[in-house]
Amino acid sequence: MAVRIDGKRISKEIKEELKEEVKQFKEKGKHICLAVIQVGEDPASTVYVNNKKKACAYIGIESQSYELSESTTEEELVDLVKSLNNSSNVNGILVQLPLPKHINEDRIIRTISPEKDVDGFHPTSVGRLWIGEKGFLSCTPAGIIQLLKRSDISIEGKECVIVGRSNIVGKPMAALLLRENGTVTVAHSRTKNLKEITKRADILIVAIGKRQFITSEYVKDGAVVIDVGMHRDEEGHLCGDVDFADVEPKVSAITPVPGGVGPMTIAMLMNNCVETVRR
Repeated sequence: MAVRIDGKRISKEIKEELKEEVKQFKEKGKHICLAVIQVGEDPASTVYVNNKKKACAYIGIESQSYELSESTTEEELVDLVKSLNNSSNVNGILVQLPLPKHINEDRIIRTISPEKDVDGFHPTSVGRLWIGEKGFLSCTPAGIIQLLKRSDISIEGKECVIVGRSNIVGKPMAALLLRENGTVTVAHSRTKNLKEITKRADILIVAIGKRQFITSEYVKDGAVVIDVGMHRDEEGHLCGDVDFADVEPKVSAITPVPGGVGPMTIAMLMNNCVETVRR
């Protein structure tokens, strides 16, 4: 029977550790503040932003909220980010994506100071990750590493396959697995013989963005499967990129959706906020 990797429990563990650390920083007179910017009223973004604010409040991190109208111009957003870069009261800056179509996301990401880039999206943060320098790690991949480590799943020497090559998950995930001495293959929508490649994986990480795409035919007996997807099935229930019911009997460990990778992303964002003061 597969172990269900409990992201809720592990994220709570991390938050408790961070709460204690933040308390100790406060006793030394060091406070932490995260500025969160949302442009427009995308319902999913509002949910994410509220969850981030709640996590800040729980851990003891101050959050400054900037809720801007859909009509905010790119220049107005750039000016706000620059002013937060220059503010000694703000440790981290988070611009909730996606942004309205008239705003260039790449320009906004590059405007955030790499020293306050708690999402880990700035090209400087990405470069530091790939060459092994200290910097902010992309939150979802960093959360997956913690899921594996805290579930006593060794990465070193393992065949690791990532399905998906996005800048947010697939590419940084590859860098982090390499850092842990995994042997890494990145597969994607153009990969030929995908089943043959995924069936080699000791650790299979799926971030392809297709509902219940990975079935038991794609998975080796006893593999560890990490599902990054988030969708709704025909009944409106949350599900992932992996067909959980089909795959679970075949594997040694698997993340459920919901309750697997999702809670870890916010926990690692909070860790990046605390990292601004650890430095």
